[in-house]
Amino acid sequence: MRSEILTATSRDTQSTPQPIVQIEHLQKHYQMGDTIVRALEDISFTMLTGEFWSIMGPSGSGKSTLLNLLGCLDQPTDGLYRLGGIDVSEMDDDELSEIRNERIGFIFQSFNLIQQLTVLENIEVPLFYMGWDPTDSRDRAQELAEKVGLGDRAGHRPRELSGGQQQRVAIARAMANDPLILLADEPTGNLDSKTEAEILAMLQELNEQGKTVIVVTHELKVAEIANWNLSMRDGLIDAVRGPEDSDRSRWQG
Repeated sequence: MRSEILTATSRDTQSTPQPIVQIEHLQKHYQMGDTIVRALEDISFTMLTGEFWSIMGPSGSGKSTLLNLLGCLDQPTDGLYRLGGIDVSEMDDDELSEIRNERIGFIFQSFNLIQQLTVLENIEVPLFYMGWDPTDSRDRAQELAEKVGLGDRAGHRPRELSGGQQQRVAIARAMANDPLILLADEPTGNLDSKTEAEILAMLQELNEQGKTVIVVTHELKVAEIANWNLSMRDGLIDAVRGPEDSDRSRWQG
């Protein structure tokens, strides 16, 4: 039986799903010497609250560029990106940093834990930057550590944990600020098959509780657990797979 990870909050459980990621005619170009690399070229799509998306594509397809834009790690060359109704397309670095900390939960293939910090301290990192009271922050971190099955390892450091346990810490950290979206970049790439299944089940459970989950992956078995799959090629949307009764006007292929 899977343990509960987090009780969904009111903003995740609206009776009618609302647009949470709105991309309109998004472009990203890079200047490489005399050459302009068109990493993304005029893509549009909308994700609704509570959906589970996978983003796939071969190397050079633009999926990593799209990941960086969705995560507010980079700015588009042109086009619109609304996250939770807020236009983040032209925000400066400080504004984007605030959006990342308050609205996005990141899960990475390499875990990206701070080796000198304990499990609890790693989970608390986003709360520290949000200015939480230390007591409330520690209580929240302990609650999340227990909900990902690591309550008894709260004082351990990453090097004392298995890969699967480190990814559980990363998921708990990503949920600490109750983000609008969970953005996972190849979250099972460094895990064995058994642990991969456990992490995917955890992501599914979070989605079932109302959290919007976006996974960037090259593995079909990871993409198959998503309700929606966006495939990219040459900086464009190649195809979108969703429920049969889905609104096809939500993307531009």
